[in-house]
Amino acid sequence: MRAVTKSYGQVIALADVDLDVGEGETVAVLGPNGAGKSTLLSIALGLRAPGSGTVGVFGRPPLAALRSGRVGVLLQESGLLEDVRVGELVAAVAGMYPEPLTPERAMRAAGVDELAGQRIGRLSGGQRQRVRFALCVVGDPDLLVLDEPTVGLDVEGRRALWQELRARTGQGRTAVFATHYLAEADDYADRVVLLAGGRVVADGPVAAVKALVGGSEVRCTLGDADLGELEILPGVLQVSVAGRSVSLRTKDSDATLRGLFAMFDDVRDVRVESADLESAFVSLTGGRG
Repeated sequence: MRAVTKSYGQVIALADVDLDVGEGETVAVLGPNGAGKSTLLSIALGLRAPGSGTVGVFGRPPLAALRSGRVGVLLQESGLLEDVRVGELVAAVAGMYPEPLTPERAMRAAGVDELAGQRIGRLSGGQRQRVRFALCVVGDPDLLVLDEPTVGLDVEGRRALWQELRARTGQGRTAVFATHYLAEADDYADRVVLLAGGRVVADGPVAAVKALVGGSEVRCTLGDADLGELEILPGVLQVSVAGRSVSLRTKDSDATLRGLFAMFDDVRDVRVESADLESAFVSLTGGRG
């Protein structure tokens, strides 16, 4: 992408976005609701036209790359034929690609091989999402683009999806996914692109994005705490309180701990952690969820 913008009336969805994704990368696109994640992926796939700027995928216009069969897509909202059986649908889609996986292999990768004889209309939401993932990989694409891929999946379904994604990227394939699950980005992405207000506010390896906020987190449980008292503790940069659970982002955890124990009598369950991706997300996007 080069200088891509997109507006809906007065709402700016993307503002002058530049983005390069290289072969073999696994890139997580993160951001608060309304940050522009889905718009970015839709423009990259040619499903929406940019207001201005240019987009290329494999050196082609996005739709040409999509039609070549080199791109597999899993979108947040995509319809499925209700009266068709799972195996029939996967086989039909496989027939649209030049060198697909066998339908059986794609269904096994998505964990729906045992549902091959079931009609789509009888499936649960999580099972439908697995079917969508089977359709995403059945063409054996070089690039996977996934928008909130694990929504509605149980623990087993999420694990199966990421195992398949890791296997594919381990073979040099590329994956770009948008997610609200920061732990998934932390665990599976090589690189994070963080959007806020339609702009890229951070772009780099996961460790580098975490390092942008610096410091560490002091977490504890307090019997009673006043937010103003916590904010004046030595070294504290940011305070988060949920009930009796307190999280303090600090540039000097030793000084913060000394002040904490000096100011409060009832301090329990203390732990110090390095800054995580959630801390970076909150800090760099202004705390918007």
